[in-house]
Amino acid sequence: MRQSEVERLREQFPKGTKVKCIHMNDPYHPVPSGTIGEVDHVDDGGTIHTRWQNGSSLGLIPGEDLFQKVSEPTKKKSKGQER
Repeated sequence: MRQSEVERLREQFPKGTKVKCIHMNDPYHPVPSGTIGEVDHVDDGGTIHTRWQNGSSLGLIPGEDLFQKVSEPTKKKSKGQER
């Protein structure tokens, strides 16, 4: 995967983004369809490392696995911005 594609994925799926697994192409330990996860990071190879609700931490591979973004990461207010 080209570096420009990896950067695009990092912009689309920043840490904290919620994703839903539609189908994971893993014959041994796939994440079940419908499982929600939270993105931890996108590595240099373009794998989207995710913490899943079922305790798994398998990464999503764009082009191999089917998934969709559920929500953007929530932004935390800094102490000086609370009112």
